[in-house]
Amino acid sequence: ARGDWIWFRPKKLEKLLNQQGLKGNSYSLLVGDLKDGLTLIKEAHSKPINLTDDIVPRVLPLPYNTISKYGKNSFSWFGQIPSVYITDPQLALEVMIKFDKFQKYFKTTNPLIKRISEGLLTLEGEKWSKHRGILNPAFQLEKLKHMLPAFHTSASDMVSKW
Repeated sequence: ARGDWIWFRPKKLEKLLNQQGLKGNSYSLLVGDLKDGLTLIKEAHSKPINLTDDIVPRVLPLPYNTISKYGKNSFSWFGQIPSVYITDPQLALEVMIKFDKFQKYFKTTNPLIKRISEGLLTLEGEKWSKHRGILNPAFQLEKLKHMLPAFHTSASDMVSKW
């Protein structure tokens, strides 16, 4: 029972993810994909990057590599914990709407990190529902249309400074 978390639980999770149509590397004892992730990070940071290059392969090399290899809905392993990547917009919307069915893994006890990282993506339950209710009106299409000139001006100013 004590050793279940080392092998049996991750293998069971892997089987469940595969049954749901998600693909990823098979679980490796204790480290998962961490070794591959570190190799990908070193490789990504060893090359120069241009302003016009896609930054995702450099900033998130393991998720980028996993999604490229296994598809839009895939997973990788951080030790014994699977990290699920959902890039299908409909499924991502479902995850955001059904907040009570999908637990978020990011937890911290450090009060500073907790305060900085607190937001819609990390909140759960009633706090998530309250914050989403506050933010929803700001993202209605009609309101965003009126903000386009400000977006354009801000982006133009930033690009001209480069």
